[in-house]
Amino acid sequence: MPVARVDVVITDGTATHRREIREEAVHSAPARALLRVYFDDVASRYYGRPATPAELDAAMAEDPSDELTPPDGAFLVAWRGGEPVGCVGLAPLGDGVLQLGRMFVLPSERGRGLGARLLAAAEDVARERGATAIRLNTRHDLVEAQRLYRSRGYRDAPAYTDEPYAEVFFEKRLR
Repeated sequence: MPVARVDVVITDGTATHRREIREEAVHSAPARALLRVYFDDVASRYYGRPATPAELDAAMAEDPSDELTPPDGAFLVAWRGGEPVGCVGLAPLGDGVLQLGRMFVLPSERGRGLGARLLAAAEDVARERGATAIRLNTRHDLVEAQRLYRSRGYRDAPAYTDEPYAEVFFEKRLR
């Protein structure tokens, strides 16, 4: 199976920044480090305070992201030089549908279009793997994520899971 790779050039008005998006093993050291920052960001926002190291350890242990491994799943990482700066994952739901999750861009990289590029790269991988649709869920308080998904053609959808923190549901048909 080919590894997804997209070279991204982002211009923020004052400088041009090169980013690379490529498939990465979800259990690799760079992926685990980035996922820990992801869990810290979403947990801290949820709790309204910084997440503790014990809470982050528990979150990583409770949800090891095994569903994001090939051949059915995928995990894409955006890189700036040798540093991971964003990620997105795809997991199988069945019947040609993949679930998008772990969508995250480091705060220092936000506002430059990298989230949209990660989303587009994930959609390309989903199409390559024969998916007919992508579903995702997010929380009510993650309004910037909801805005991104709507701007990229995702539509409100009925609930498809009763997972904790799944409050808002979206779907995008790929074919």
